[in-house]
Amino acid sequence: MSRETLATFKDKSYAEVAYEVLQPFIGGTPDNDRFREILQSAYQAFEVPEVAPVVPLGGQHYLLELFHGPTLAFKDVAMQLLARLMDEALARRGRRATIIGATSGDTGGAAIEAFRGLENIDIFIFFPKGRVSDVQRKQMTTPTDSNVHALAIEGTFDDCQALVKDMFNDADFRQETGLAGVNSINWARVMAQTVYYFTASAQLGGPDKEIAFSVPTGNFGDIFAGYVAKQMGLPIAQLMIATNINDILARVLKTGIYEIGDVVASTSPSMDIQVSSNFERLLFEATGRNAGEVCRLMGELAEKRKFSLSPDVLDVMRASFAAERVDEVETAKIIKDMFETDEMLLDPHTAVGYGAALRSDLPTSTPIVTLATAHPAKFPASVEKACNRQAEEIIDTPERVQVMMKQDEKYETYPNELAGVQDFIRQKK
Repeated sequence: MSRETLATFKDKSYAEVAYEVLQPFIGGTPDNDRFREILQSAYQAFEVPEVAPVVPLGGQHYLLELFHGPTLAFKDVAMQLLARLMDEALARRGRRATIIGATSGDTGGAAIEAFRGLENIDIFIFFPKGRVSDVQRKQMTTPTDSNVHALAIEGTFDDCQALVKDMFNDADFRQETGLAGVNSINWARVMAQTVYYFTASAQLGGPDKEIAFSVPTGNFGDIFAGYVAKQMGLPIAQLMIATNINDILARVLKTGIYEIGDVVASTSPSMDIQVSSNFERLLFEATGRNAGEVCRLMGELAEKRKFSLSPDVLDVMRASFAAERVDEVETAKIIKDMFETDEMLLDPHTAVGYGAALRSDLPTSTPIVTLATAHPAKFPASVEKACNRQAEEIIDTPERVQVMMKQDEKYETYPNELAGVQDFIRQKK
């Protein structure tokens, strides 16, 4: 994408920038006019016209607010578009699809909100029992639409994600149910998330100025979208991988060893991950698109629970990425300090991102944008504990969330067993 094109983005709406960025990936289906209509419809669901406004924090630090969608999380930005594109394609072909997805918290609610009530789609979302916040769970379990099914799996997010992968690898089941996926392994999710890197850059002087981004990172989809934006020509100084105590991504960038450990529950549950699916995409790029080498490494991971990167591959990654681990104590301190000093509340994931941004070794003249991936109302217990204040005193909880929290829930609990979950899907679709 040329610098001349990038320079025009500062005068365009979010939907207009999205059209310029995404249209080359669409391939004429839907046609250009219909694609513009779909984009306008998708982003009308957001509470602010900018969709993803940039807010100054002081000095060269900024927040990119991605929580103004229907479920108060960055996942809405991509999911609202993905649902409309899939429904359009299915209707045109006269087909139905069964959506399956694993969630560590936000993806499930965003997917259910986007796909609920659609005639051509059934959606099944798997979440780890007891490992999501109350708000996140309620966003998945209170919708009453007949095409929505939430399942609490007795295991971790990685277990939920493994169920999804195993179902897609079962050719007979995939064909029988018409499976489709909405996790960040779905390219359309990554594609849609590239847009806000472009709009943030435009708001801060790009393309004449290089911008850095600090991204709370779990499954690696959001930050990989930033890498895609950079490959498309957006001047990005650095992509900071911000991890919590589940720090496999920080460790691999520092040591070159990708080794799976145990998942530890934290106050930022959407990042409680050890196997980051989209890291495989970065491996593909960093190895010079050597599919055989990626297959070898992933096979080694499955067998030995770890692999080592060559110095050349590690150098390619470090040319674009840095990484920092922010622990629970520091996360709580950042939430408390930001509230007391600036009267600004951060959710725990955003606090991890900001903590990593503060450690960047970039020149102080480089703007650093932390992606604010969720509204603090989604994590009231964590915010309350960090600030030592009652949540209702300090969090401006949207009315729709207050209403939702009083509604009845509808979900099933299943053990981490593939056959049982597959039988449930067969019965319900």
